[in-house]
Amino acid sequence: MSRLLYLRNLLIFAAAVCAPLARAQHLAELSVPTPIPAGSTLVVGFLGGYERWDDEHRSVRRLVLKLRAQKGVFAESLSNHNQKTALKFILRALDTNRDGKLDFAERARARIILFGQSWGGAATINVARELNRLGVPVLLTAQVDSVGLRDQVVPPNVRAAVNFYQHDPFTIEGRSEIRAADSSKTAILGNFEETYVRRPIDASNASNSSWARSTLGGSHARMELDPAIWNSVEQYINEAISKR
Repeated sequence: MSRLLYLRNLLIFAAAVCAPLARAQHLAELSVPTPIPAGSTLVVGFLGGYERWDDEHRSVRRLVLKLRAQKGVFAESLSNHNQKTALKFILRALDTNRDGKLDFAERARARIILFGQSWGGAATINVARELNRLGVPVLLTAQVDSVGLRDQVVPPNVRAAVNFYQHDPFTIEGRSEIRAADSSKTAILGNFEETYVRRPIDASNASNSSWARSTLGGSHARMELDPAIWNSVEQYINEAISKR
């Protein structure tokens, strides 16, 4: 087993063991009203690691706050360890008649976008898979340096998916390739590789990270801080929002 593969497996094992220790996130702590108006777009971002869902230093949270400025867009960030809460939140957001279940019309008009970084990238696919089981469509999934066991196959309820990753030396490697479970239903927009071997962290973005994270986190942490990556994610999200 290669050193990098060993590190990846160790990270996944640590996630499984330590996930119960993560602070639970409650629906009452989310600011997006439920249900959202019919025809609106719901964007859900999943943070990586054990980051708080409302940590404005994290790129996922910052993008969520930026998206909220758009008319007809409701955006929220969640912890990757609270996927059950995320699913409850999404279902409540779509339940326009408040009867506690989704009927055919509510499912058909759902406009959902999911994105995440690191473990949050894996959470993105996990939640999309649960929505597929419930018959709820997803406009877009976007993964940034995704780390997980089952984060490579995009379920058929997803219209389009995009993936960003790095495989630099001595760091956690993101998922290098995603593929569609059904290519006739899901368009893979790209698997885009970046490298940070000779790229220092921009000072303005490094200030949003602890010394340990930005120094010892390697390229996995640098990608989370890279504004170019998040500008691309935002562009894909806005393109999905604009499509009807």
